[in-house]
Amino acid sequence: MTVKRRSHGRNKKGRGHTASIRCSNCAKMCPKDKACKRFIVRNMVEQAAVRDMTDASALAGYVLPKMYLKIAYCISCAIHSRQVRVRSVVTRKIRTPPRKLQRMQQKKN
Repeated sequence: MTVKRRSHGRNKKGRGHTASIRCSNCAKMCPKDKACKRFIVRNMVEQAAVRDMTDASALAGYVLPKMYLKIAYCISCAIHSRQVRVRSVVTRKIRTPPRKLQRMQQKKN
């Protein structure tokens, strides 16, 4: 049978079974290794209100707390929300990470 992807769209390799998780968008069950996972760091207050909060703050130099979110999308939600793109047959074979990930790896080294 023809195979569309070398990994069958998963990151499982030698494991027989992986845990299932719920999609953050539609609550669909999805294997943990197949889900598109994103780590988002956001301010608790939207950008428009940050200046008002700092002006009204009694403590000088108070840093507003941030929200740290680990979000997992099923493949259909990741494509719909443009987290990942559909790639052609030729570009599907390219296994190098995207430019953003390459920049992050260079900062670590």
